[in-house]
Amino acid sequence: MLENTEKQKGPGCLGFVIGGMSFIPLIGVLFGIVAIIWGFNVKSKKLKVVGLCGITSTFVLYGTLGYFGFVQEGGVYDDLRSELVKVQLTSSVQAVELYKVQNGAYPTSLEVLQKSLPEGSLVDLNDAALVSISGEKLYYYIVIDENHYHIRSHGRDGIINTLDDILPSPIENLGLVADYQVGNGL
Repeated sequence: MLENTEKQKGPGCLGFVIGGMSFIPLIGVLFGIVAIIWGFNVKSKKLKVVGLCGITSTFVLYGTLGYFGFVQEGGVYDDLRSELVKVQLTSSVQAVELYKVQNGAYPTSLEVLQKSLPEGSLVDLNDAALVSISGEKLYYYIVIDENHYHIRSHGRDGIINTLDDILPSPIENLGLVADYQVGNGL
């Protein structure tokens, strides 16, 4: 009789609601941890499994997004990254030309150009095509002669003069040589 009147200690509905909230990306990890601790306290294997599955789903989701965004080649993100690089190269060309107007010669390097840019400038000289966590790398830039220069992205592989290099769009009446082959001269 005593057994029937006593309620068994368990996680109840609230425990599983918190366990279910562990499937919310990112912040669900906290709810998953709470659900797992609660599962240990009330000795509920089901609640521990729900919390662990919720945490796992966050890692799987962000791992998948990371793969498609940074590792997979030829996907939609590569196309978007290429478009971003083209826009950045165009603004870099404008900055190089402005530097020549102000100083009478093209900058000797992108480091020199970068130092001359005003604080808060929207010109980004870091190669956005590179998929690397090792640090930023500037676009490839070379002054060909006093009236011509070349700028390009290293491409995804970080090696110059390969098929994945991104070239700027040709612009008339500027010193930019868009189709310059590195190492081959004009």
